[in-house]
Amino acid sequence: MAKTNIKKVKSSDIELKDKLVNIRRVTKVTKGGRTFGFSAVVVVGDENGVVGHGLGKAKEVTTAISKGIDDAKKNLIKVPVINGSIPHAQLGKYGGARVYIQPASHGTGVIAGGAMRAVLESVGVTDVLAKSKGSSNPANVVKATIDALAQLRDASTIAQTRGISIDKVFNG
Repeated sequence: MAKTNIKKVKSSDIELKDKLVNIRRVTKVTKGGRTFGFSAVVVVGDENGVVGHGLGKAKEVTTAISKGIDDAKKNLIKVPVINGSIPHAQLGKYGGARVYIQPASHGTGVIAGGAMRAVLESVGVTDVLAKSKGSSNPANVVKATIDALAQLRDASTIAQTRGISIDKVFNG
């Protein structure tokens, strides 16, 4: 599906909360021995429909996390959240990771694992059913979840795209 409906957001005007999804110690073998570094996957969001993800790499953990947060603030998107859930079911994919997210009734909670849970909580979704298929690589699962969220459209967006009233979207 074409990514024409993605709404980019500036990070300067909103208060963002960050969540560390994954941190890995990586090694480069050189002539002088092993050189250790760290790679951090971070998700930021305002818990009100705005979310972004980032990857930071550095020699120290704290520096890698702060670089990841800076990168995530550059990749913010706006997601339609309706009554704490999403408007419709959606598939997302990135690399070998496949995710499926589906709206749930009030009180269900976030039924998702690991990396998906961090993204869904950061965007402000409180009731959703989610399934991760394929690769469980946290970086790819985060990107697949963001892909699924970016494809979501609410009724007013669909009505505007089709050039019809909102009533016709619901009633056919």
